[in-house]
Parts: sequence; C-alpha cells; structure tokens
Amino acid sequence: MTIELIAPQVTAYLEQLVPPRDPTLVAMEAEAKKAGFPIIGPAVGQLCYMMTRLTGARRIFELGSGYGYSTAWFARGVKENGGGTVHHVVWEADLSRKARVYLGALGLADMVEFHVGEAVAALRQAEGPFDIIFNDIDKQGYPGALGVIGEKLRPGGTLVVDNMLWGGRIFDPADRSPATEGIRAFTKLVMEDRRWIPSVIPIRDGVLVAWRAP
Repeated sequence: MTIELIAPQVTAYLEQLVPPRDPTLVAMEAEAKKAGFPIIGPAVGQLCYMMTRLTGARRIFELGSGYGYSTAWFARGVKENGGGTVHHVVWEADLSRKARVYLGALGLADMVEFHVGEAVAALRQAEGPFDIIFNDIDKQGYPGALGVIGEKLRPGGTLVVDNMLWGGRIFDPADRSPATEGIRAFTKLVMEDRRWIPSVIPIRDGVLVAWRAP
C-alpha cells in the first residue's frame, strides 16, 4: 500500500522554491497530474538540473524517460554546459513521439538522442562513458541494471535513481512483490559497494545520488 511519506505542505513548499519554469514544462506537469502518469516533478527536476550543471555533464543516459519531463531538465543543463547529448529511452513509440514534440517546443530536441526499446539493452549497446546515468525503469529491474550502469558511467560520474522510498512499500515486511524487493536489493548493492559514494535524498519518492569513485 502506498503511503504519503512527505507531508503535503513540505512538498508544496519545495515545489514553490523551484524557479519559474517554461510554460511547456508546466503543461507537462499538468498532463501528468491529469493522467496519473509518474514524472519526477519540479523539485527533483531542479535537483537533476543542478547536478548536470554542477558536474559539467555533457553526456547523459536515461534508463526510462517517459514523455521527456526528466529529459528536459537534463537537456537544459547540458545545453547550458556548452552542448552534448541526453539519451531518451522508452519502450513505447507513442511516448517517444510525444517527447519529441515537448522537447522541440522547449528548444531542446537537438540535445536529445531518442531510442525506442528496452532501456538496459540500449545502455549496453551505447558508446560510453557517460557523465550521468538516470535510472527510472521497472523497479524489479533495478538490481540487474547496476552492473551495466557501472560499466558505462565514467569514474567520477554520477548515478541518479528515482523511487527509492517506493511510496513506503519498502517498509512493509509483508510486501515481497518483485518491484519492492528490487528496490531493497538495489539499495543494498549500492550502499555496500565501495565503488559508490551514495546518499538517498528524501524528496518526493526518494532519490538516490551516487558518485562513482575512480
């Protein structure tokens, strides 16, 4: 059962602190709310943008991109860093087409390479290394993705992972679903591996940021 871990007033406050956004981004947020489509939201988007600028990232790979909301935050940072590529990956061609429209309206489509297919396979085939890898695939796939992520992320690069608190389901010992167990296993793998310096940030549904030690 999903529970609201972050007090609504805290969430509202954090989102109000995000600087004014392009109307297209606001429209993407409105569509997500109306359709019940999961996006990272403005507070996490701002974190992704900040990490992109902070690290000077120019090559970013997204494992799971939806209709381009997270892609937009990363691509904006890449553009302001002097240019580069964000890889947008989804299973569904319709989502890819929608992302092209939104990112075109934001003036960011030329920063993006679009893929339709299974995300981990696409990362395995991509020419690395990458400065940032963002992971938001099906949660049962999180543990199996970590090895490929470690191979494709440059030493000193940054891993960003969404849904690490999983609506509180990780705290329910009776929940042994593949998705919940996937997040538990992934968290243990990252936290116990000395190649990573990780921290889970409790905003929205929990975001892990991990530095890939050289």
